[in-house]
Amino acid sequence: MTELLPEGLATATLLLVLLAALTAGFVDAVVGGGGLIQLPALLLVPGISPVQALATNKLGSVFGTSTSALTYHRRVRPDLRTALPMAAVALASSYAGASVAALLPASVFKPVIVVALVGIGAFTVLRPALGDVTALRHTGRRHHGTAAGLGLVIGFYDGVLGPGTGSFLVFAMVSLLGYDFLNASAKAKIVNCATNLGALLFFVPHGSVFWGLGLMLGAANMLGGYLGARTATSRGSRFIRIAFLVVVTALILRLGADVWTGTVRPRLG
Repeated sequence: MTELLPEGLATATLLLVLLAALTAGFVDAVVGGGGLIQLPALLLVPGISPVQALATNKLGSVFGTSTSALTYHRRVRPDLRTALPMAAVALASSYAGASVAALLPASVFKPVIVVALVGIGAFTVLRPALGDVTALRHTGRRHHGTAAGLGLVIGFYDGVLGPGTGSFLVFAMVSLLGYDFLNASAKAKIVNCATNLGALLFFVPHGSVFWGLGLMLGAANMLGGYLGARTATSRGSRFIRIAFLVVVTALILRLGADVWTGTVRPRLG
């Protein structure tokens, strides 16, 4: 099955979804978490199933993350010797995660994710100097091995569930690898682009993507991603740290509400 647009998609709903995609692209480029905005908007489209929403969301997100990754690369020049191998591992891991996503209910993971996010937020608040400057924790093979391990775990997580993948990537690169927030965000966009692509490679053969809607989302994501990346690189690590805490708080509230009410929603990656 290959379709361009869901049946019954009204112009007003389409404009709302595209506005959400523009905003999501901006937020995602700064610190991740754009799926919190874009996917719920897609689920408002009449007749779209959760799987179709997830797949179409991934198509739009690929354009947004690739645009912000290129913008970061031009302005920050992140070390690709770390980012590209990490992205390759994450792509394969995300594909594997997407292939088993249907077998693992989101309700199993959400309480664990909320606890992890609370810990991440608290750690960031209690360490005000965290991510101000790059001070690598490891060098050589240990550095690249740690990066590959992070790509493996977070890539699989994005394929299986996905809320806050970009934020997890940024935090992991800051706390475990020792990058400042700006360089961590630059590398995270490269890896996040790969995780989106990996999941999409699974969804496309199954005919789950609305191509017309996804490409329009992609255009909005690209504009938002470009503006977000330029804002982040102009404002620096302090701005990204604040944005990071805001997004983590939003993730905690959103997923915490799901856990509290016992609601099982589609993943938000």
